[in-house]
Amino acid sequence: MNQRLTHESHISVSICGRYLVDIPDGKGPFPLLLGFHGYGQTAEDELDVLRGIAAGSGWCCCAPEALHQFYARGGRYGCSWMTSRNRQLRIGENLSYVNAVLEELHDRYPLDSTLVLHGFSQGTAMAVRTALLAERAPAAVMLCGGDVPAEYGALERLRRVHLARGRRDPLYTPERFSRDEARLTAAGVAGGTVVYDASHVCSGEYIDAASSFLRSIR
Repeated sequence: MNQRLTHESHISVSICGRYLVDIPDGKGPFPLLLGFHGYGQTAEDELDVLRGIAAGSGWCCCAPEALHQFYARGGRYGCSWMTSRNRQLRIGENLSYVNAVLEELHDRYPLDSTLVLHGFSQGTAMAVRTALLAERAPAAVMLCGGDVPAEYGALERLRRVHLARGRRDPLYTPERFSRDEARLTAAGVAGGTVVYDASHVCSGEYIDAASSFLRSIR
């Protein structure tokens, strides 16, 4: 009996990404705080966090929304940056997307060269990859509730990192947090760590700590 062979191929197509921007009052130029939301969240969720962190400090805030959309339980709309399938393809697509967003932001708005990245949960990996691989290098990175991707060894381009986890976070465990702290320290990355009293959320206590870190960048 003859066996039929299955061939897998990939083809590139155009897709539209969505991002939200919050411009401060004044003429600028403004520094840019770019943030990546967690799994199942939206650009609105991340922009709310960025606004809290940057409140009253004159930063332009931008939240790109992940390209892969779905309906979660109860019909709630959410997005994901990627899954394990075709992971390297998705990473390349996401980096192209972020580079295009950054280019368009600098064309449309009065921004200076200062870029800070923020990531929550699944978005922390996006923040790290953007810092390491995107065309524009950041001044600092803020990571909350998610890992530094294990496949990257040379972390020096992160420069300064604010690493945070909720004390009752069941996903980003103390062991994973300590491992990431050790990796960043070994790479000579400056910054600091924060453990705040919450679970897997960006609480008000976290917002306050991240705001203090952001002020130190300027």
